[in-house]
Amino acid sequence: MAKTAHMVIHFMDGTKIVFKYPKLNEKEDASIASKVKKALDQDKIVVQTYDSMIVMPVVNIKYIQVSPPPDALPDGILKNAEIVE
Repeated sequence: MAKTAHMVIHFMDGTKIVFKYPKLNEKEDASIASKVKKALDQDKIVVQTYDSMIVMPVVNIKYIQVSPPPDALPDGILKNAEIVE
């Protein structure tokens, strides 16, 4: 099992920002999944790093990629999908 997780936020202008964080346990996974859903329902996503806080308006975000995916996901998520190119 991965000990580190990554979140890549892809912006509408083609740029991206990558965050690395310790892989969360199942209870924390449920919490982070809920927080991401709540953030998407609002107008911004906020990430705290060790030395700063980053506020990103959702309107500027094309999509968010989290890997490995959280073990616990909220209802309404299509699971076990595969990207076909």
